[in-house]
Amino acid sequence: MKLELLRHRRSAKIALLKEPGPSAREIDEILAIASRVPDHKRLVPWRFIVFEGEARATFGTVLADTLKKEASEPPSSVRLEMEQQRFLRAPLVIAVIARTAEVPAVPEIEQLLSVGAAAYNLCLAANAMGYGTCWITEWYAFSSGVASALGLGPNERVAGFVYLGTESEKQPDRERPVMNDIVTRWQG
Repeated sequence: MKLELLRHRRSAKIALLKEPGPSAREIDEILAIASRVPDHKRLVPWRFIVFEGEARATFGTVLADTLKKEASEPPSSVRLEMEQQRFLRAPLVIAVIARTAEVPAVPEIEQLLSVGAAAYNLCLAANAMGYGTCWITEWYAFSSGVASALGLGPNERVAGFVYLGTESEKQPDRERPVMNDIVTRWQG
């Protein structure tokens, strides 16, 4: 029974994430669980930025303004409206920020894997509470203007945005890899 959540876990479609979202207490618990991942030398190479309530709409303005500045050609009014509404697609959005350090004993790849584990633990904790999650990047994860608006330091970058909410409908499972195609046993 304990493995059932993992057997059937899947990302939700953002369009299907509705209210209610996690409560303040649940958000704190989700983030505490997200932080319980392998972390060589206890560098804590991640941090979280939480967007809830009106902050989601306010950040939408940042996205639209940033797109206007960074786009190679002027974006349409439809596209600007989409950016304005982007973080309103789910009740809660959490940015997972990678903050790597130059530590010879801990290669960057180990730190980034720890960040990925934190993002996935965030998803699993929310899923275990009954919420749907969708971990994505999209253009704004790679934007220097958005990084500046988020206050990211020179050693920081967005690992992804996790959208959370109650799934309005469950999605069917998708095809999964065939184990024989991805597993080998080394024989020496």
